[in-house]
Amino acid sequence: METEQIETGTFERWTPDDVEAALANHEIVVIDVRSPQEFAVEHIEGAMLMPMPFFRADHLPTQDGKRIVLHCGSGLRSERMAKIASEAGIDPIAHLEGGFTAWKEAKKPHIGTDFMSGAPKKVMPK
Repeated sequence: METEQIETGTFERWTPDDVEAALANHEIVVIDVRSPQEFAVEHIEGAMLMPMPFFRADHLPTQDGKRIVLHCGSGLRSERMAKIASEAGIDPIAHLEGGFTAWKEAKKPHIGTDFMSGAPKKVMPK
């Protein structure tokens, strides 16, 4: 994890390994800022959806007991939304560096879609 002090607080860039470990230990809440369509096709198991066009920092959960880590497809949208959250007083705030693309490249498990049935399925990359 890389930490940076920005004008409005502490900004963190988490790796897929950081996120996976913190999820397993129930230490974080992952918020996906991609579109509902992107989320429906595939997402990190347990992630909550708050699409970027509807993002409201004041609607984020508190960080009492669990930290917030935002993510998107490549890291660009989540970095932008994390900085908006920081400006709204959420401190510290984090995002998944490289987004869902980095998550999949790191061969992390996720929820995908069975295109034969349209049903969600757990994907365990090898």
